[in-house]
Amino acid sequence: MTTLSELRERTHDWHRPMLAVAVVMAGLAAVSVAGLFLDDRVLLGAPIWLKPFKFAVSNSVYAVTWAWLFSLLRTNRRLANGTTNVLVAIIYLEFVLILIQVVRGRPSHFNFSTPADSVIYSIMGISIGVLWTGALILTILVLRTPIADIASRWTLRLGAGISLVGISLGALMVTPTSSQVRSMSDGTFQGMVGAHTVGSADGGPSMPLTGWSTTGGDLRIPHFFGMHALQALPIVLALLTLLATRVPRLRAAETRARLIIVAAGGYAGVLALVTWQAERGQALIRPDALTLTALGVLVLAVGIAAVWALARPVHTAAQRG
Repeated sequence: MTTLSELRERTHDWHRPMLAVAVVMAGLAAVSVAGLFLDDRVLLGAPIWLKPFKFAVSNSVYAVTWAWLFSLLRTNRRLANGTTNVLVAIIYLEFVLILIQVVRGRPSHFNFSTPADSVIYSIMGISIGVLWTGALILTILVLRTPIADIASRWTLRLGAGISLVGISLGALMVTPTSSQVRSMSDGTFQGMVGAHTVGSADGGPSMPLTGWSTTGGDLRIPHFFGMHALQALPIVLALLTLLATRVPRLRAAETRARLIIVAAGGYAGVLALVTWQAERGQALIRPDALTLTALGVLVLAVGIAAVWALARPVHTAAQRG
C-alpha cells in the first residue's frame, strides 16, 4: 500500500496548485452530495446540487491529469507554469459562480434574466474563453514534448488534441435556439440564451446522475465525452500495457502505439457520432436506424484497423536504422 510520503515523492514534480484543485474539487463533490440529500430544491427538472457535483468530479479528474502532464514538460516550463496557474484560477472562479447561483436558486448557464444573472454568466463566458486558450497553449506544449515511449507519445498527443476539440464543442450550447430567437422579437423573451438540449426543452425527462436528456439531443454529451479523451486514452494504454505481460504480441511499444492510434480514431469517431446525434435532436439512448448504422460502420472500421495493427510486423531498432 502506498504511503503518504511515497505519494508525495511520486508527485513531487507535478503542478502543485493544479493538484490542490483536484483535492479541493473532490471535497466539493462530497459537499455537493450532502447538498443532494439535504436540499430538496429542483432547478430545470434536476436536483439543484447535481450540477456542482458533476462539475466538481469532472474538474477533479481534469486537474489531476494536467498536474501530471506538467511534470512531463521539459521545455517552456515557465510558460506552462504560468498558463496552468491561470487555469487554476479560472476553475476556482467558475465553480464559485456556480455555487453562488445554487445558493440563489438560479440557473448558472445561459441566464440573462436579471442584471446579476447576466454579469455572472458573462464572467463565466469570458472565463471559458480564457480556459480554452490556456488549454490550447498547454496542448501545443504537450505536442512538442519529446517522449521516448512511442505508445505514450501518441496517447498523450492524441488525447490532448481530442480533449481540446471536446472543450470547443461547448460553444454549440451558447447559441440561441429558434424559440429563443422568436421570443426576442415578439416580446416574450424570458432571459435564457442557449440550451443544452436540441429538439426538446431543457429540464425535461433525463438520465439518472448525468442529467442528459432522454427526449432530445443533449450537447453536453459530446462536450463531456471529448473533454475526457485525455483520461480515456491513457486508461486504454494502461490496459494494453497490463495485457502485454500475457500477450506477447503487445509487448512491442510500436504495436501498442498502433492500437492507441486506432483507439483514438475510434474515440474521435464516437465523438463525431454523438455530436451528430445530438444536433439531430436525438436522445443518446434512443438512436434511430441511421445512427445505429453509422455506429456499426464505425465499430467495423475500428475492428479491421485493430486487426491490421496487430498483424503488422514490428520493426527492430536495426531495421529502423
